[in-house]
Amino acid sequence: MSREQLRNVAIVGHVDHGKTTLVDHMLRQAGTFRENEAVVDRVMDSNDLEKERGITILAKNTSIHWKKDGIQYKINVVDTPGHADFGGEVERTLLQADAIILLVDAAEGPLPQTRFVLKKALDLGFPVILVINKIDRGDARPDDVLDEAFDLFCDLGATDEQTDFPVVYAIGKLGLAKIKLEDEAKDLSPLFDLIIDKVPAPKVNADGPLQILVNNLDHDDYTGRIAIGRIVSGSIKANQPIVVLRENNQIVKGNVKVLSVFEGLKRTPVQEAFAGEIVCIAGMEEIFVGDTITDASPGFETRALERIVVEQPTLKIKLGVNTSPFAGKCKASKFLTSRQLRERLFRETRRNLAIRVEETDSPDTFTVLGRGELQLAILVETMRREGYEVQLGNPEVVTTTVDGVVCEPWELVVVDVPENFIGVVTDRLGSRRGRMVKMSNPGFGRARLEFRVPSRGLIGFRGEFLTSTRGTGLLNTSFDSWEPWGGPMIKRQSGAIVAASQGVSTPYALHHLQPRGSFFIEPGVDVYEGMIVGEHNRPNDTDVNAIREKKLTNVRTAGKDDNVLLAPPKILTIETAMEWIDADELVEVTPDSIRVRKQILKCNLRPRRQDAIEDAQSHDED
Repeated sequence: MSREQLRNVAIVGHVDHGKTTLVDHMLRQAGTFRENEAVVDRVMDSNDLEKERGITILAKNTSIHWKKDGIQYKINVVDTPGHADFGGEVERTLLQADAIILLVDAAEGPLPQTRFVLKKALDLGFPVILVINKIDRGDARPDDVLDEAFDLFCDLGATDEQTDFPVVYAIGKLGLAKIKLEDEAKDLSPLFDLIIDKVPAPKVNADGPLQILVNNLDHDDYTGRIAIGRIVSGSIKANQPIVVLRENNQIVKGNVKVLSVFEGLKRTPVQEAFAGEIVCIAGMEEIFVGDTITDASPGFETRALERIVVEQPTLKIKLGVNTSPFAGKCKASKFLTSRQLRERLFRETRRNLAIRVEETDSPDTFTVLGRGELQLAILVETMRREGYEVQLGNPEVVTTTVDGVVCEPWELVVVDVPENFIGVVTDRLGSRRGRMVKMSNPGFGRARLEFRVPSRGLIGFRGEFLTSTRGTGLLNTSFDSWEPWGGPMIKRQSGAIVAASQGVSTPYALHHLQPRGSFFIEPGVDVYEGMIVGEHNRPNDTDVNAIREKKLTNVRTAGKDDNVLLAPPKILTIETAMEWIDADELVEVTPDSIRVRKQILKCNLRPRRQDAIEDAQSHDED
């Protein structure tokens, strides 16, 4: 197949606008699967966490073959995450493409992440195919959304050629697309034809020396580490000698053990691949995202491509070795030492450029920086499932210095809520120093509000938002700008209910403690002194006896023993625990448990809550 018959395209858009579902139907209609082959929905989301959460976390590659005018074309497709926390995945994998398919929900219109991914694509000079998806929604407004998309293109400085974008109207979940709203949709043929007509063939140097920029990494149990990237120049053959140009002018030599390309959802071994193709190369263990692969011909030292640069992290946490009384007691725990933890964290930075790790004064603790709470929580959840035990501090924003002034990140927050919740949302964000910049009413009894809010004001807000809007609101955020530090901000109004001794929690104890607040545990759970078992109704912390048992006598009372009725506990996830804790608290994560605790476990050594928070914050500033 010649380069003129090759198309490389990335599918981008806001979270839940239907990217992965559309790719599902593209694969089906292109004949990727056998007629009798059982195929699950969202087939591209192969990661366990992706399946559980219903979102794309890692960028994925696939390919589709489509015939037009009697000519067979190959379309390499990159499915990208839509959540803002995984913007680093989008930034590095866009370099594999020559154009983008931008999905926008026909009801919600362009949202913050739409702006982010479109800006990156326009800066690269990519042409855009706009797909207005979900036109079958009852509240769909495709004409208005098209106008909003055009305005967004203009706001982002698109060229005249880029603003003259083709439009496709689609129902992704049914695999239907059409060029005009009044047309009858039968399949995705209009989209396939537009890709072939509007996406240019790869602009590469076919006759130059080999150059491949590594955009992604994978692993195979048989072949080891696999580097994925597009051939920018030249060609590559199986078993040929190659040179990897790494950071700081490091050079590593090796051989191509297995050379493969994407065919559908599989990697197919080939003997040779040419410029413009996306390839997978096995045989080099010391290779990382951003490295350049070239051949060993004279002058290879000068062929390093520009390394991938992604936007800086805005959030950080302290992550260290578990020091609780229950450390190492989980049977599934495999990795407990600081050496193992350090190795795992720095290994993550070599694959995920949006994650940074810094050493601290303590050899057992590291500072991990990322794009948001979800990204950091996904990392910790992945490590947990691998058998790591860790403890986490409360999330903090990353600051920077601009013209000698300490600045903090601010977010653009877009809220879509029923009209009767406008007041409560405005009040809640206002208390977190949010500033409303725009309000519109797209109809159907819902309003869209746009705020600018300090990033630290959003820590722990998502759960509060869902409670305040009774689960009916939509909240989307994206980084906006750096602004001067705004001073202290209260994170949590309520105190903690803290266990005063070690043992097993009892129904009797929890029943009598219920008036004090809500609990994170059930009866029969092992607790230790300093472990937080619930949220106090008042601002102060309270130490309680959660293991107290009913005293028995040899005299039977009239009736039965107490039939204890307990309110259902709030079971914490890594995300909700990170959001909830304050500066003087930690999250303990093991393969089978998630607990929250005080940094100082002994009740008689622990200062009152406000003093402890201020002390912890002052140490962090130092």
